Amino acid sequence: MASLEDVERVVLGLPGTEETTRHGNRTWKVAGKAYAWERPFSKADLKRFGDETPPDGPILALTVEDLAEKEAVLAARAGDGFFTIPHFDGYAAVLVQLEKASEAVLEEAVLDAWLVHAPADVAKAHLGSS
Repeated sequence: MASLEDVERVVLGLPGTEETTRHGNRTWKVAGKAYAWERPFSKADLKRFGDETPPDGPILALTVEDLAEKEAVLAARAGDGFFTIPHFDGYAAVLVQLEKASEAVLEEAVLDAWLVHAPADVAKAHLGSS
């Protein structure tokens, strides 16, 4: 079970990461582009769930490479708390219910999201040092 504290620990270990706020929520960027952010549900999101109970606890949004990667991640990681909502249709990002994700899965997913926007030389140096 992962937490926002685990997210902070992981992103602090990724070079070039800066923390900012977007729409009142913590957001982590590399090279000026967001790759991870807190994503509570809006009233409109909650309405779209209808009678279905929305995932609870902290929710993290993560960038993925493209829509094909999004589908692959959702298929492979549904049991790990990865999901999407209609607001994210056509957008290369997934949501993670942190309470269902292990720390190891979270670390891998955050690294993958960071790699989407990290400059190639920074990513190569980081991966070479891991």
